[in-house]
Amino acid sequence: MYLGIDLAANPEQTGMAVLRDIDGVLMVTTTAVGVSDTHIVDAVHQADGTGVDVPIGWPIRFVELLEDHAAHRLPPPESTDVDWRRSVALRATDIAVHRRTGIAPMSVAANLIAYPAFRWAGIEATLRNEGIDTSRDGSGAVAEVYPAAALYRWGLPHRGYKGAQQTAVRHHMVEAIATVFPEFDWQGFEASAIADDNVLDAVLAALVAYQIAQGNCEGSDEDERKVACVEGWIWLPKPSN
Repeated sequence: MYLGIDLAANPEQTGMAVLRDIDGVLMVTTTAVGVSDTHIVDAVHQADGTGVDVPIGWPIRFVELLEDHAAHRLPPPESTDVDWRRSVALRATDIAVHRRTGIAPMSVAANLIAYPAFRWAGIEATLRNEGIDTSRDGSGAVAEVYPAAALYRWGLPHRGYKGAQQTAVRHHMVEAIATVFPEFDWQGFEASAIADDNVLDAVLAALVAYQIAQGNCEGSDEDERKVACVEGWIWLPKPSN
């Protein structure tokens, strides 16, 4: 069972999807919107792998800045220019994803994406307290994923599919997924993915979790592992040859 979570700050906009590999056919067996913390924790316990679409950590330099600023010990920077601000706002994985795909993840330190990240921090604490390996480099039960970057790596449309008015775009995307995953069976759940981008992103997150288990994704390099274990790391499907 492979679980995908598109985590929003509130349960009402949080999507979840479950995929199962049954005799070589990857099947969607569950989709849902309006998912509570308890529901997420229970599902992670049951899953063989979970992909979660939310930043699962903050930039180390950002955390240090907050600690130093709070204690009145922040050393004056040589400049507060855009490069300095960028070094505080972005994680190593954000920079890596941009370098590898041209797509810039939102900054968890300087964007409203922090609100669902706050929620994940609480969920992670619950999972860890219940004995789940929540290693932020993705080596444990949960891996951070980024559907737009995954779509890019699969050669599929990755922009302009969010929102209630974009059902036609999502319909095309649902059809296009079959070109990458010919043994993929929506089992009728494509209607919910077309109707709600939170469901589609949850399915994409579960697909990345499945590909991680198959060895078809790349995480952090060895020299990035220490940072990834603190800040989190976005797993990307390997580029097609």
